[in-house]
Amino acid sequence: MNDKIWLSSPHMGGNELNYIHEAFDANWVAPLGPNVNGFEEDLEKFLCVDVKVAALSAGTAALHLALIECGVGYGDEVICQSMTFSASANPIAYQGAIPVFVDSEPDTWNMCPVQLREAIRDRFSKGKKPKAIIVVHLYGMPAKMDEILAVAKEFDIPVIEDAAEALGSSYKGQACGTFGRFGVLSFNGNKIITTSGGGALVCHSQADKDKAVFLSTQARDDAPHYQHSHIGYNYRMSNICAGIGRGQMEVLKDRVEARRRMTDFYVALFNDIEGVAVLTEPSADYYSNHWLAAITIDPEVAGKTREELRLAFLEDNIESRPLWKPMHLQPVFADAPYYGGRVAERLFDNGLCLPSGSNLMDAERDRIATVIKKTFSSY
Repeated sequence: MNDKIWLSSPHMGGNELNYIHEAFDANWVAPLGPNVNGFEEDLEKFLCVDVKVAALSAGTAALHLALIECGVGYGDEVICQSMTFSASANPIAYQGAIPVFVDSEPDTWNMCPVQLREAIRDRFSKGKKPKAIIVVHLYGMPAKMDEILAVAKEFDIPVIEDAAEALGSSYKGQACGTFGRFGVLSFNGNKIITTSGGGALVCHSQADKDKAVFLSTQARDDAPHYQHSHIGYNYRMSNICAGIGRGQMEVLKDRVEARRRMTDFYVALFNDIEGVAVLTEPSADYYSNHWLAAITIDPEVAGKTREELRLAFLEDNIESRPLWKPMHLQPVFADAPYYGGRVAERLFDNGLCLPSGSNLMDAERDRIATVIKKTFSSY
């Protein structure tokens, strides 16, 4: 059998071990230390906006803390993009709150501003004001932030950006994750850079960061003994993981360019195949890191389905994956309110994520191209 081609595998830069060795030599192995501080500073500089970053154990942890800082509690409602990974919605349930899901728009596949306004108006009519809006930059593609922020401002609701997939993406020149009251980043093993596992909360004030760090280190009061006046969490990033992150930050721009070249590769490959569309920026306002290259297939035009291409890849030991199943279709959220049509549903039915790693070689791209050409051989 051919070697496995992964959807998105870690890609080390070579300098990560130096930071890890420094941590071991100094015996800084705990969830604090020079690498944590340095990684946060590296991220702040990269984002090019006056923000403060708290390095945490996961992007999910960052989203959970963002909801807490927005005052979300039991019985509250939080609007959330339906077309996303479950980690965008699960922290709402952690707080005992109720997710209200909103459909996508077809240009970026992200939250539809029109349906967002409709959802808020309807919740208001029922005597309920949502406590926060979670918008996701899906697969690295920036959402329509101007329109979404305008709706949020109209109704005075804070925005939390789930930019877990979008480090290195920007909208109108501003980094994703820096538009809302809070931004969420992820450094899971399959992300554009990795710390093995980890995430970060992007804040716009030192006070918000300090509160996040306080809550993420078990909310210990300033006392000589262990005293707690608030519920805390064990969410801080370790100095070892942060060392990996510091090495990865040195190659982040290269990784973004490599991912974008993979999308260019697919655009050229599908150029003459009718019925297949690659997710690309709708205008020059959008700059995607193209964390995952994604396509939709119209079976009536292309003569093939998403599933036929996925199985063809699988037969050649190439990993591909259907788009996220919308949250409003998930059994665990079956009773949650939903606003919109069938945009997200159609994307799930017809969409496929393709191998996008920054470490893919020409030989692997040739294998991918061969499977695609064979599958759509009528063209």
